[in-house]
Amino acid sequence: MLVLVVGPSGAGKDTLLDIARTVLMDDPGIRFVRRTVTRPAGAGGEAHDALSAEAFAAKRDAGAFALHWEAHGLCYGLPADIAADIADGRIVVANVSRAVIAQAAGMFPLRVIEITAPPEVLAERLAGRGRESPADIARRLARSAALPPDIRVETIVNDATPQEAATRLIGSLIRAARSARRS
Repeated sequence: MLVLVVGPSGAGKDTLLDIARTVLMDDPGIRFVRRTVTRPAGAGGEAHDALSAEAFAAKRDAGAFALHWEAHGLCYGLPADIAADIADGRIVVANVSRAVIAQAAGMFPLRVIEITAPPEVLAERLAGRGRESPADIARRLARSAALPPDIRVETIVNDATPQEAATRLIGSLIRAARSARRS
């Protein structure tokens, strides 16, 4: 099963995924995917595989990505080998854009977990990252992507400590893994 973690910028997706990855790292049935991004490796944020726009396009065109999308002036991709993991019964966990949920649903068994926070918390977190101008932050906050109405979504509000929200995320991933193992 593919577990898509989605939500607005600043919701804390990467922080919660880092905690979950640390807690669940010994579970061979769960894989946390490292994304490829057209952002320099040292730009901050998540650990990712950095590529230039040209190299990303070449890999995309060669079929190296199971899913790929553009957001905020960057290109993102998930490696094509996730399909083999899912076929082998593993849970594959990935942080993706809400815009690719419908496409992913047509390709893989799917669970969607939305991480969110109140707008004032999102704005504070985005400003604290120091990666974007106030205008860029305003654009990120104004961006909305509707979730497909026919897809069940579990929502985790990350407005307290990261550990509290991560505990809920970990519980959801463990439930997904148990469900997949019974299938």
